[in-house]
Amino acid sequence: MSIAIRNVTKRFGDFVALEDLSLEVEGGSLTALLGPSGSGKSTLLRIIAGLERPDRGAVELSGEDATALTPQKRNVGFVFQHYAAFKHMTVRDNVAFGLAVRRRPRAEIHERVDELLHLVQLEAFGGRYPAQLSGGQRQRMALARALAPEPRVLLLDEPFGALDARVRAELREWLRRLHQNVNVTTIFVTHDQAEAMDVASQIAVMKQGSIEQIGTPTELYDEPATEFVMRFVGEASAFGDGWARPHELDIVPAPDNGSVEAMIERITTLGFDAKVELLPAEGDPLTVQLTRERLDLLELERGQIVWVRAARERTFA
Repeated sequence: MSIAIRNVTKRFGDFVALEDLSLEVEGGSLTALLGPSGSGKSTLLRIIAGLERPDRGAVELSGEDATALTPQKRNVGFVFQHYAAFKHMTVRDNVAFGLAVRRRPRAEIHERVDELLHLVQLEAFGGRYPAQLSGGQRQRMALARALAPEPRVLLLDEPFGALDARVRAELREWLRRLHQNVNVTTIFVTHDQAEAMDVASQIAVMKQGSIEQIGTPTELYDEPATEFVMRFVGEASAFGDGWARPHELDIVPAPDNGSVEAMIERITTLGFDAKVELLPAEGDPLTVQLTRERLDLLELERGQIVWVRAARERTFA
């Protein structure tokens, strides 16, 4: 199901959460709303779900105006950062809850729950209670519960934010596979750039209630439309009159045209790559990404004076 947000504005008292915002989401896609705290991500998600009403503008689902529809009539599944599980119910009963309140036949509920527990790899945990699960397992249970009524849209609000880094990485991969299997239009909110880049096919970068840029992860990284996107999506260093990505900077042992003198502050090896942090004579610190081969060739060390040049600089109005 496609989603269209048309010129939506939402205020809470004097605070403008969203300002004349528009967004198109293709049916069956996986879209991330990425931005810092207070940028309006969760407010937009709640408006799509029907949990908030916009002051102005419209929400269209599959081309039909859904602005006035209740959440129940939108057929939307919602997963929050905190699992909101029923602690007194088993995993099976939690997953079945949405079907039970819709008074589906018992045999249908049993079959659907079995299907979902298999999908989220919790078949062996159906008889346990939420407190007996790990954080990652509880979040998979929450996703299964949201998918049980077969929603047309799945909305995830910082779904992995309460988990440690290793579990988040595992669940990102799992979410990609899940989306391929269920093929439901999915929007998830995150402030984690790596998470958005890793999972989503489309990312909307938000700032102060508006959208700075919409594009694929590659488009946002390689062709940022604004300085904010350049700095927020991936690493970037101020260089000369513009900005450059770490891999677009190089270190040379002697000055040449356009190079900047700097002192090496730290060298970190990361498998095939190496990261060199430098302090220039003027301006902000620089980060240069080199291959290990290039690092060995240059024979760099901490405290050394070198020169940095840019293969590409981006400037923004």
